[in-house]
Formats: sequence, C-alpha cells, structure tokens
Amino acid sequence: MTPARVVGLALVASLALVTGCTAEPVPAPPRDRGVPADGFRLVAFDSCPEALRQLKTAAKAYVGPWGFGSNGDIRTFGRAEAAAAPAAAGRADAAAKGYSGTNTHEAGVDEPDLVKTDGRRIVTVSHGKLYVVDPATRRLTGELELAPGADESGGAEDGLLLRGDRALVLRRDGWAGMGKPAVPEGGPRDAPLPDGIVGPRLIMVDLSGAPKIIGEYRIDGDLVDARQVGTTVRVVVRSAPRLNFPYRERATDAQRTAANREIIDNATADDWLPRYEVTSGGRTSAGRVGCERVSRPAAYSGTSLVTVLSFDLGAATLGAGDPVTVIADGDTVYSNGPRLYVANDQRWRVLPMLTARNIAPDPRDETTEIYQFDISGAGAPRYVAAASVSGWLVNQYAMSEWDGHLRVATTRGRTWGDKPNSTSSVYVLRADGTALTQVGKVTGLGKGERIYAVRFVGGTGYVVTFRQTDPLYTVDLRDPGAPKVSGELKINGYSAYLHPAGEARLLGVGQEASDQGRVQGTQLSLFDVSDPAKPTRISQYHVKQGHSEAEFDPHAFLYWPADRLVVVPLTVHGTGLPSNVALALRVGDGGFTEAGTVDHARGTGRAEDLAPIRRSLVVDGVLWTVSDVGLEATSLSTMKTLGWLRTA
Repeated sequence: MTPARVVGLALVASLALVTGCTAEPVPAPPRDRGVPADGFRLVAFDSCPEALRQLKTAAKAYVGPWGFGSNGDIRTFGRAEAAAAPAAAGRADAAAKGYSGTNTHEAGVDEPDLVKTDGRRIVTVSHGKLYVVDPATRRLTGELELAPGADESGGAEDGLLLRGDRALVLRRDGWAGMGKPAVPEGGPRDAPLPDGIVGPRLIMVDLSGAPKIIGEYRIDGDLVDARQVGTTVRVVVRSAPRLNFPYRERATDAQRTAANREIIDNATADDWLPRYEVTSGGRTSAGRVGCERVSRPAAYSGTSLVTVLSFDLGAATLGAGDPVTVIADGDTVYSNGPRLYVANDQRWRVLPMLTARNIAPDPRDETTEIYQFDISGAGAPRYVAAASVSGWLVNQYAMSEWDGHLRVATTRGRTWGDKPNSTSSVYVLRADGTALTQVGKVTGLGKGERIYAVRFVGGTGYVVTFRQTDPLYTVDLRDPGAPKVSGELKINGYSAYLHPAGEARLLGVGQEASDQGRVQGTQLSLFDVSDPAKPTRISQYHVKQGHSEAEFDPHAFLYWPADRLVVVPLTVHGTGLPSNVALALRVGDGGFTEAGTVDHARGTGRAEDLAPIRRSLVVDGVLWTVSDVGLEATSLSTMKTLGWLRTA
C-alpha cells in the first residue's frame, strides 16, 4: 500500500489546533473547527521524521500544566456505544431459522456482545471464560479459560462475535486510559508507564471440537467498538502517546507546561505509534504501526490516534490485522453494512481545555464530526466523506442511513441548572458516495431537555427528549430537503430505547416519572404511530423501583416477533435485597399481558446466586436467559423451567 492510498478511519481530532506544521509560539485553539461537508482529504506523512515533528508540534499546542486535558486526564469514553426497518427484517429472518440473534442496530451487521447463538450452539463469555452450550440437549459442551491466572473479579466485560466454527473474543484488558494523568512526584502513579502492550486483546477460538485458542492479537489503546459483516470484522481502537507527565509541586503552571513540552520534544515515534503482538501456532511476533500507515486530516491535536483493524474469521489465523491509523479521535460507531460511520464528540475535550485557558464556551464547541467509509470490500476501509453537525449524539441509534441519506439527531446547549437552554435537532445529509452534504434539518425539539432515545424507521424518525415530561416527536423525513415534525406526544417519564413491534407499533423501555421529573421505576410503553400526526400510547407496564439494563444497552432487549414477546432484565429494589428477574410480556393489539418471569436464584443463599439476568435469546421455542452464574432454559409456551446450567 503506497502512502498516497492510505485512507483508513478518518476522524478529525477532538481539538483542531493546528494545520500542518505550526510554528511557535504555540497558539490558542481556534474556535472554528467545523469539518467541510465535502473536499476533506487525508494526507499521508512524507516520512517518519516528518510525522514525528508534526505530531510533536500539534501535541505541544494542546498540552498544559497537567498534561493532556485540563486535569491531566483525557476522557475515557463510554460506550458508549438505527434503521429499524432493516433490523426488523433481520430478526424476521432469524425467526424463520428458529432462533434470535443479538439485538443489533442493522440487519446483517453484527455487534459484539456477551452471548451469541447460531441456532446450533450458544456461546457466552463471563469472568474470563468461554462456555459452549448445546441448546438441543441443554448441556454444557465446552469450557475454555481465556486468561489463565488472571484476576477476573472485576473490570470491563468481554465481547464476542461468532461465525461458523470460529468465535472472536474481544477483551478490554489493561488500563484503558488516554495518556497517563499527572500526579504528585513520588506518588503511587508516578512510576514509568508499562513497557508492555496495554490494551485490548482479541482471541480467536476454534469451536469445531473442544474449544481452543488458535490465535491472539494485542494492541496498544482502548477498544472503541467492532462490527462484523459476513466473515469480516472491523475493530476500532483508540490510543494515545505513551508519555508520562509527572506533577511538579513547587512550580508555576507556566513552568509545568514548559516541562511537559520538553517531554514531548524528547519523545520518539515509538512513544506515539501503536504496538501490536500476534500469537499463532505457539509463536509470537511483534510489530508497530508503520509511519506509512498513518494519515492526518488537515487539523488535529496529536493527542489521540484511531486505528482500524480488519480480520477474517474464515482465515486460518488472525494475522496482523492490516492496521491503518489516523491522527484522530472517535467514540461512536455505526454501520449499515457497506458503509461505516464514526462520530467524534468534541465537547468532553474542548470545554475543559477552554475553561483552563479562561476562554468562554461557544455553541460551536458542541460539535459532532462524522466520517463515512466504504467497507464493502474485504480490505482496509476506504474513506468517502466527512461532515459536522451541531450538538452531540446520545448513542449510535442517533445515526441512520436510508435511501442515500444519513439522518443524525443531536442535542446542544446546557441541560442542567435552573435555566437550561438546550435544544435538539435532526439533520439530513446526502450520502452520494463522494460527499456528505447537509440538505435539510429540523430544529427546536425539546427546549430545555435532551435526547434520551432515537429510532429511525424508513422515512420516519422518532425522537424522545426529557427533563420533566417525555415528548415523543415523530419527524417526517421522506423529503430530505424539507424534513418536518409531524406530531408530538407528551407523557410523564421517558423511553431510553425504542423498538419497532409490527405495523404502526413502537415499543419503548425507560423510566416512569412524576410531574416534577423524578423517576419512579422501569416502564414499558406501547405506542400507536399509525397516524404520525397523533402518536398515542395505548399501554404502559410499570415496575416501581425497577431498573433495566435495556435502558442503556439495547443488547439486553429481546423482541421475538413470532410470539410477539418482549423480554427485558429487571432489578427491583425495596424488598430488602435486589430482586433480579427477566420479565416477559406479550404484546397484543390492545397492550401488554404478563407472560411470566425468570430468575436465576437457586435457593442456596449464596451472593453469586443473586446475580442479575443480563441477556435473553430464543432457540427452537425455548427462551434462554443468561447471567454471570449460568443459563436457564424456559418454555416459551408455558414459561416453565426446562433446564439450568451453572457456569460459576
């Protein structure tokens, strides 16, 4: 691959501080960081020395007395991490096969989760172990320790992807910080950074017999997300320069900043570029992303790098991942199959730094930059276009491509205090394969509130905002150049996740709330959206003092169209100890009827037996529920227990 053709994941960095090579003195950050809707191009560095020189210049413009960021700690992004009509079609296809898959944003685009099934096996990961279950015999047929000798008592959980006889486990091993924070000299965190690779660990497992590890891959950084189409998996990793900025107690801020810039001046390419290790056949080879694989946008901060890895689950080994790196940042990934979008939320980096420099925040500081890539081929992603919109995304469901247009829902402004000034919008960008160009928008939604949930179904968008009441907006997007609000429904509480449930029906899971906006427990809502001008709620199921993982992780939500069954995990407080169950409701034309509940308490009194149910899936008429202690099989028709498998 020649440098001119290196494209990869192009995200403009969180602060557009410099353009090309910036001369001293180090400038304050410019206020206009908007990415043009077209004409954006990535540029490969001419040489490794030139790459290092420009990286240093950019990073020195950003570093302060506390390192990168106002307090020396760069944001560790949550997952954070939807074209509902295709997703519904995908579930219908799974139903025809007799099993449910992971509840994903788009049909045919799988997302990592803690359990997977292909109908003939169930594979799950928990506390550093992988388990294989035969749903036909309801027996545990395989068990594999993924990290022998490791402490599995806590930390971020693993993710899993499945294809044929191969599983890919994505482990968030190690410290996922973005650069070492500054601490007092001699303090517990004033030691050198680790010499070894600290970051995600990808493990390929062969399931054709007893499960066994056939390949491993490690890389510096923090796992952002991954997507799988067919046998091809794209893994997005964020990393930072491995620089140590110790706190100097008896120094002024100017002296600390100068010392930190000196540390940057003394850094090498090895301090910046991600390292990786590949293990296969008992051999381990090490490498580093080469300078020829690194590209830069026109403006960047030098404090973050994003690497996209491509793996083929049909190959004999993982290989080196064909890494491509961009000096950039990103936190939200969406894909509809042939295209991949990565969004970069500016506010968490911009606002603290502006405050540290006594620069007043500006609405332009609340910007989300979005980058489109062609991933239709098996090779490295091909950059297509970039654009920016005002505000921030609630999650990946705030983006959806339909009929050649990308729809994006955002919130901007202050959502807290006595006089919030926030407002939400839906933008429509034409995605013609060469550019992302804004062609329409709807603004002014939910004044003083923020978005809690978004769902796009064909030419209609559903947006939930909340502060004290829950307006559910229906947005007509059929004419991309003239989108408009069709209707609005105001009810107490809010939906945090929306899901299509047949013709003109929409399911919502979230929280009930008082007139003052105080949450009062989990609620499931059934909406009639047959008339976009007059959406109505035709049924509500309320669980006082309840909370559900499905409110913030759609993977925990199951809708099985064949039986019109919705299943969500619930934790209910106020009974002495939390009550952990999976709640199953049938969705009729007039509303909900309770089908039953499932719990994993085995009556032993052991604390681990109170573990909450995390996921549910259907295989051949059996409802399987998954927790950190085991899997339970329940009859869909009678809701009676058919079997129990302990995994802890």
